Amino acid sequence: MSKVIISTDNAPAAIGTYSQAVKIGTTVYLSGQIPLVPSTMTVISEDFREQAVQVFKNLAAVCEAAGGELQDMVKVQIYLTDLSHFAVVNEVMAEFFQAPYPARAAIGVRALPKNVQIEIDGVMELPSTN
Repeated sequence: MSKVIISTDNAPAAIGTYSQAVKIGTTVYLSGQIPLVPSTMTVISEDFREQAVQVFKNLAAVCEAAGGELQDMVKVQIYLTDLSHFAVVNEVMAEFFQAPYPARAAIGVRALPKNVQIEIDGVMELPSTN
């Protein structure tokens, strides 16, 4: 199988040596998204909830560019600079996902790019090859 590079202007452009996502067959590996507004490439705000919402919007845009939707994600890894925000992550995630929810890990980290408070990456499984 060959890999397909996924790219969309509706999510922040890659700011390093990576792709927004890579699709192999029906599996899509999504790179980490941080709360950058795609049109300006600036952090949405210092408010944690607003950052979390923007990250899920960015992930959704990449999922759509790959031919799926956020609900097709089977695994998400959430990186937080402050694990006390985990309850807010649950609230925001419930706004973007319906049961059955993807598998998930939440990891406390010391720092993230551009000093943001949250980053999420994951894996999406498409219903069929698109």
